Formats: sequence, structure tokens, C-alpha cells
Amino acid sequence: MGKLFVVNLEGKIYSCKHCRTHLALYEDIVSKSFYCRHGKAYLFNKVVNVSLGVKEERSMITGLHTVVDIFCVGCGSIVGWKYEIAHEKSQKYKEGKSVLERFKIAGPDGSSYWVNQEAHVGGSDADDV
Repeated sequence: MGKLFVVNLEGKIYSCKHCRTHLALYEDIVSKSFYCRHGKAYLFNKVVNVSLGVKEERSMITGLHTVVDIFCVGCGSIVGWKYEIAHEKSQKYKEGKSVLERFKIAGPDGSSYWVNQEAHVGGSDADDV
């Protein structure tokens, strides 16, 4: 494996909560109204310092999507997923965008979101139907 190049962002940064590798900027948030099995998740236009998993079809609340899991390049932790293909016409805006699970990242102020035992259930775009 070659040398690892990590992009350092400036501004309000979301980073991996395990190793603090920069992942995304606050200004790249498209939506904060996503949910996953563990609570909140944010949809971003752009993320950096991630590697991609294997493409797979997932049936989600909003329909069938082709997605890949995304992993922090610093520590290898799964931090979310990227939409490759949205099969429903109304969901095409998600293509090429990434979701970071809030409990896997640290916010711009360094705070971490902890999993709530009563996390939102059933409304997740990440949860399989």
C-alpha cells in the first residue's frame, strides 16, 4: 500500500470521532433530517478522507438505492454510506452524496453525538425495510 494522503479542511469541520481525521465541512451539509439505526445522520454534498466499500442494493424507506459504505481512511471505522444510484425519480438528488452517521463523527465544536437508547426507529433512510 502506498503513502496515505489526508486532506486537511479549514472552517467548521466534522471529523472521525475515533481518530479526528477530517471528513466534511459544515457548509457542505444538504440535510440534517436523515436517520440511521443509531440516531441522526447528515447528508453531505462532499466528504473527504474516506474509502469506499462494495456496491450493494439496499431497500430503504425512500426506495431502492445502490450504495457503498464509507470508511475513515485514518482508522478504518465505518462512518456512513454514499448513494451511487437512486432508483426512484424523486430520490435522484441523493446520487453522489454521502451520509455521515452523527454518532460516528465529532462536530465542528469537538462534540460527539452519543447513541440514544430511544433512537428514532422506523424513519431511517438507512434502515432496511
